[in-house]
Amino acid sequence: MRDEPGATAVPLSLPRRRLPRGRLPRGPLSRLGLPTGRTAARLLVLGVLATTSAAQVVGALLPSVPLLLAATAGSLAAEGVLYRWQRGMVSLFAKSHADVTVRHVLRDLLLVVGLLRLGEQHRETVYAPLVAGLLVFYGLHWAIQAASVLVRRTRTLPVVTRNIDVSALRLSPAPPSLLRRPGPRLAVFGLPATAGLLATAATDAPVYGAAGLALSLTVGLAGLGALLLRLLPGRRPAGEQEVLDWFERWLAEYRPTVGLYFSGGASSAYQANMWLEPLARLDGRPVIVLRERLMVQRIAATDIPVVCLPKVSTLMRLEHSTLRVLLHPSNSGKTSQVLRIPTIKHAFVNHGESDKLSSCNPYAKAYDEVWVAGPAARERYALAEVGVEDQDVVEIGRPQLGAVRPYAGPPAPGAYTTVLYAPTWEGWDGNPGNTSVIEAGENLVRALLADPGVRLLYKPHPLTGSVDARARAADLRIRELVRAANRERSGPRPDASAAAALGRRTAELDRLTTAGFRSAADQAERMLRQPAPEPGRADAVARATAAWEEAYWASLPAWEHRVVTDARPPLYACFNRADLLISDVSSVVSDFLASGKPYAVANTSGLPEDVFRASFPTVAAATVLTPDGAGVPALLDAVRHPERDELTGARTALALRLLGPAEPQPQERFAAAVRDLCAAAGEHRARRAERLMSQTPLPVPRQHPPVPLPTPTTGELPGRSRVR
Repeated sequence: MRDEPGATAVPLSLPRRRLPRGRLPRGPLSRLGLPTGRTAARLLVLGVLATTSAAQVVGALLPSVPLLLAATAGSLAAEGVLYRWQRGMVSLFAKSHADVTVRHVLRDLLLVVGLLRLGEQHRETVYAPLVAGLLVFYGLHWAIQAASVLVRRTRTLPVVTRNIDVSALRLSPAPPSLLRRPGPRLAVFGLPATAGLLATAATDAPVYGAAGLALSLTVGLAGLGALLLRLLPGRRPAGEQEVLDWFERWLAEYRPTVGLYFSGGASSAYQANMWLEPLARLDGRPVIVLRERLMVQRIAATDIPVVCLPKVSTLMRLEHSTLRVLLHPSNSGKTSQVLRIPTIKHAFVNHGESDKLSSCNPYAKAYDEVWVAGPAARERYALAEVGVEDQDVVEIGRPQLGAVRPYAGPPAPGAYTTVLYAPTWEGWDGNPGNTSVIEAGENLVRALLADPGVRLLYKPHPLTGSVDARARAADLRIRELVRAANRERSGPRPDASAAAALGRRTAELDRLTTAGFRSAADQAERMLRQPAPEPGRADAVARATAAWEEAYWASLPAWEHRVVTDARPPLYACFNRADLLISDVSSVVSDFLASGKPYAVANTSGLPEDVFRASFPTVAAATVLTPDGAGVPALLDAVRHPERDELTGARTALALRLLGPAEPQPQERFAAAVRDLCAAAGEHRARRAERLMSQTPLPVPRQHPPVPLPTPTTGELPGRSRVR
């Protein structure tokens, strides 16, 4: 896993306490037995629904028209709040078999009971048509849901794409979301009927109930008709086999040569995104192969064709394509499926290199080649003894690092010293040395903020707190420290024109990189709205990105600390602004070495410094900081006075060991590795085709004489005595 900034380590002195994902440690309110804000809101909505339902029952049985009206109105209002602000409770109600259909039926049933008990006796014949109308309405609701499911199935294609012309698939905009979501649909379509019944209860005039039911039935019939039209043969998208045939034709026409294969969750998209630019600069015809539908829109802006193949049977169609090489930035359970294709060579490129065990995983031996940055990674695999042969390791450098600007000297006198604190996350293995956030993060940040000449950029890893809730709590406290420090600072701010320029640059970049989808758009509609890009879009995006970064930094006061959590600005842009990096043992350190600037690593492993340095080669040229942050002042002094920096030569040597030589350029070495592996794949295909053409018979298995069966009388084998 790529170790980007923002992780947290577990202190050795504390027991590791697991909490559910996303849950923070108990705060003062919870320790007193009081609910937190979110819990209180959920309890309030639950209490209102329960109270109004009970009041409806009482109002219907007494009967009491005012109580029935007030309780029904309150119940409808609570439903609106539920779907607008408490969406998480919708699934909770569904799991307890109290979904929106049950609640709506109960609400209308109690209204009918109240109507039957109001006024004189024998009113059944008067209100029987209203009851029948309600039954028809609910039957219509279920028919709409059935049609909605059928429409969704016709629009769920076996291949999902981006940057590819799909006009041949007869795709169309998705139906309105109201027709696809049963909960909101029933609430909206049934509102006229419920309102009519309320008016009838208040006036004892059945005409209002009939009018409301008629309106609900009319709207429902219109919705059903709209869905049924989409099921007509000429209106539905291409069928599964037609889509698969189209995909094979596209493969034959595009003739891809190299691809990036990725499978993972939404939060891991950065692992694939870091390889988009090097892939796009190759001379071949690249393609991105995904396995999860949700990942199609998580891949960053690119002109490379994107195909998502969820099913293994569809994935196997790549075997007969021109695709020769697949690059793998991460391991996943679905990686084993694509490794079955014998006509494709596979290279593991990883999503960053560090001294952690995840950088030399035994799974790597499943690939044809393992591509690493420099000699240190080759040594790491050799020492790990995980089955990766040395001849299968290829050093290509880090082609992504072309965006990192080299060291240009210390900060100017009187200027702020910009420090980037970019810790990694806590990881899956519970190692307290993974991250510094929990044990050292607050101490380091306090020490940095105590220096009036420091400007802090805090960039936490996107997965911080996803495993250990203490990491997330520490991250939130660090953010509050940064905000508090900003409140105590003052100074000149850029004028309004800087903010306006940033707004224009943001709009331009969004226009180039963001597809304008309706909120109701489904995958088929997104495919339709993302055809093959216009020529030159990639260059326009690069120019717009550079302009946006300049406008972003120009819009910020030079003295203001910053918490960077959005995708913009990216990590390497923060590298270029920083005079110093403080991080953990992670690939962030390796990448920062390309700048030649000073860096420090927090030691939260509990190891003595000499053992810590010996255990992690990336620390060899770093200033090692203890969890209390005591070494920060001396570190800042060395950054401001390079003559006191004793690690300059060590950083140069370590950069060569970790990242490889500067010449040839990493992008050139990457392209050469792709060409060589493509050639190997081509030779393998040629030999395979030659064997098939020659129809050389396969070796016949050796024929063994049949094993004699035991005799039916004694159970003994002929010629052998029974073992006694």
